[in-house]
Amino acid sequence: MSAKKYQERALEILHQIAEKEKENIKKASEIMAESIASGHLVHLFGSGHSAIPALDIFPRYGSYVGFHPLIDPRLIWFNVIGPGGARELLWIERQEGYIKNFLQSFNFYKEDSMVVFSHGGLNAAPIEAALYAKAKGMKVIAVTSMDNYRQAKPTHSSGKKLADIADVVIDNCAPLEDAIVEIEGQKVKVGASSTLSTIFISMSLLCETAKLLSEKGIELSTFVSPNVSNIPKDNNDIVYQKYTEYVKNLKV
Repeated sequence: MSAKKYQERALEILHQIAEKEKENIKKASEIMAESIASGHLVHLFGSGHSAIPALDIFPRYGSYVGFHPLIDPRLIWFNVIGPGGARELLWIERQEGYIKNFLQSFNFYKEDSMVVFSHGGLNAAPIEAALYAKAKGMKVIAVTSMDNYRQAKPTHSSGKKLADIADVVIDNCAPLEDAIVEIEGQKVKVGASSTLSTIFISMSLLCETAKLLSEKGIELSTFVSPNVSNIPKDNNDIVYQKYTEYVKNLKV
């Protein structure tokens, strides 16, 4: 049964992350907690399907103020073809120099940090986001496929891959081709794995960072489902207000 094959392989990947990447997750969480504890932000960047973890971290029930998703609608798809389509997005994210035009709309500080999600770690968008952050003095955390890193050749003019730039690299443990299930009679595998593994990592970072912040005596402004009955009804309005305070000096 192919569904079972996918589930078994996906669970293997998650177990690999839990065992092999726990120290890197801890190191990354320490960087992130330091930024938030100092009143600064953890910026989150990804393009294409790698924008999904950036979108999922905040605002999201169970998340808290301190994260800033950097989402350019031109770098995600909302159509298959045509305007907002995948073909157009894939072209834009490979164009060198574009990301600077997007990121220059915001103020960044050396006390901030940035998490860059990219399965391939080769396209201009994630590489230049990481380079931009480093130039501003920020620490950079990369969540990427180290199988890709080991096998693929760099395509950016800098000669760098995403993992070459980051202060901490977390392997998403997904294979180079991303898909993990062979189907009899088909030439290529199906069933993507990197989104599942990256969300597993991002939520691990979120929880470990929360623990570190709590140990520093910081009360988290947490976005909570309205189905939870034991919190004030205005909780999420307060969260929005707190987030506004964090980002009020962000835009140039």
